[in-house]
Order: sequence, then structure tokens, then C-alpha cells
Amino acid sequence: MSISELKIKTPLPEDLTFSENGLIPAIIQHAETREVLMLGYMSRESLLKTYKSSKAVFYSRSRDEIWLKGETSGNFLNVVSVHTDCDSDALLVLAMPDGPTCHTGAKSCFFRPQPVAQKPLDFLSELTTVIEERKQKQPDESYVSSLFHKGTDKISQKVGEEAVETVIAAKNDDDGEFIYEASDLLFHLMVLLSDREMSLKTLVSELQNRHGKK
Repeated sequence: MSISELKIKTPLPEDLTFSENGLIPAIIQHAETREVLMLGYMSRESLLKTYKSSKAVFYSRSRDEIWLKGETSGNFLNVVSVHTDCDSDALLVLAMPDGPTCHTGAKSCFFRPQPVAQKPLDFLSELTTVIEERKQKQPDESYVSSLFHKGTDKISQKVGEEAVETVIAAKNDDDGEFIYEASDLLFHLMVLLSDREMSLKTLVSELQNRHGKK
């Protein structure tokens, strides 16, 4: 069966909850790849026309009229099935596109790169990179560069000092002070690791090995 001969396999949804302006959001998803193609809005009439033609028909809020997707471009959305969410106030439409869905020519309207939420520990990798850059370039105004310039003994001394201050903060039961001093300790430990041609990954590997042995 060709795409043009596709028929909607699901019955017309009943008891839908339309908004005050008589519309319901419809998420269009590729029937095979499950890629989200676009978000549109349907009225009761456009939904009926969708079922009658087996092609996605929407309601344009800007033009205040019903429109057949692909009527001008030829890039129709051939509807395979229509599903509702738990509250029956949104539609999920599975369709086979004839061509690009987006008016820009992209296959999906969601083509822009999406920012990826950074995990808190990911910052340690960024900080490791900064420390390595300071180590290599050693700019005059850099505190990290000054530590590398003074050598291993000075860096080790700073780690010891920060360790003592962290212990004192912990014994004082001051969360804010403890976090501040512990952060200093971790930072200077990372500098010392770099000085020894190591990184936090070295310590992680050691801990993983210990865990494996257990």
C-alpha cells in the first residue's frame, strides 16, 4: 500500500476536551521513526476533515481558518493513527510525511539543537581543563599558574592547609564554612593531581578497582 492510500487505523476520538476557543493541541509524530515533527492545533471540524481525507488538517490561530497541511507545498502528513492523552485534552497523531514537515525545509519543526542540562559533576571536567590550560600557558595573573610555578612542595602545602581548615569547619558544625573549605580542598587537590600528571579520573579508577575487588 502506498503512502497516499494510508487510512487512519484508530476510531475518531470521543469526549475530547477542547479549549475555550474550540481547539485542541496535536503533536505530530513520524509513524515509523517516532520523531516529533510538529505541533499544531485542531478544531472539531479540522479533526473530522483529517479523518475524511486521512491527511492532517489543522486550524490556523493566526489566520483564523482551517488549513490542510501540504496543500501548497505538497508535503502532506498522511495520518496513520490518532491517540489522546489521559485527560483527552491533547492529541498524538502518528503520520507518514510526504516530504519536509517544517516550512523551513527541515524534516521536523524541532530541528534546532536543544541545550543539554549539565550534570553537577560535569563541571569538574571543565575545571580540570582550565587547570591544565593554566599549567601549560601559565599566564602571569593566574593563581593556578603561580602554584605550578612554585612547585609540588607549595601545592602540597596548600592541600594540607585546606584539609586542616576543612576539618575545623566540620567540627564547628557550620555547613556554609564547611562547604567553602571543602571546595578549596578539592580544588587544590585537583591542582596537585595535575602537577603529578594525574586527574580525578585517576582516583575514580582506583575507587572502581577497589569496589570490583570487594
